[in-house]
Amino acid sequence: MNMRAIYAIYRQEMARTRRTLLQSIVSPVISTALYFVVFGAAIGSRMQEIDGVAYGTFIVPGLIMLSLLTQSISNAAFGIYFPKFMGTIYELLAAPISYVEIVVAFVGAAATKATILGLIILATAFLFVPLRIEHPFVMLVFMVLTAVTFSLFGFIIGIWADNFEKLQLVPLLIVTPLTFLGGSFYSIDMLPPFWRTVTLFNPVVYLVSGFRWSFFGQSDVNVVVSLGMTFVFLLACLGIVAWIFRTGYRLKT
Repeated sequence: MNMRAIYAIYRQEMARTRRTLLQSIVSPVISTALYFVVFGAAIGSRMQEIDGVAYGTFIVPGLIMLSLLTQSISNAAFGIYFPKFMGTIYELLAAPISYVEIVVAFVGAAATKATILGLIILATAFLFVPLRIEHPFVMLVFMVLTAVTFSLFGFIIGIWADNFEKLQLVPLLIVTPLTFLGGSFYSIDMLPPFWRTVTLFNPVVYLVSGFRWSFFGQSDVNVVVSLGMTFVFLLACLGIVAWIFRTGYRLKT
């Protein structure tokens, strides 16, 4: 494993975050803080508790997961797309560095940035709502695993996209709606039986449910099932990335 090459790419990606600090960190934190103000304070004070948890507190895991998913995808997608756009991807492919090391560097940087953002949003939540974390280790496991998984997904999108419009297509039209419909702002137990069954086909439900369990010790789906579904998606993304580098899909043309 060429650790020097991995670190060079990783450091370059992290440096890009420092240059775009307002867009990468400040903007998502402010946007999420507005959710806390509107849903937690203004609306949450007028709503009843959900499973014994105040509504403003209940939505915290869902909001963190929303930011974690979108930022993981965005960071990884833009990270690999720009070398394609500038033409420097060919220098990277010709360098004495394996495909595994390329993926580890880009995905590792994207996951690191998303995890840091998630922790900042978590710290911000303590300023707005009373919050407890019953299983902090499980919370970190879900956060890191989700960041890595969706950074891989974003890496795939970055390779697939051949223009800036496609970079935003999947996150805006698929991932964000699935997150809002995945129990971020409500418990799926509140839905009628038919719609609850339909919702279980939404993969984001398992991420939000497992992450919420780490906070409150209760969830809509068994935490083991949530963890298992996350690993399934991770393995699927790894399989697609392996196929991309094996075939050179949109990399060597």
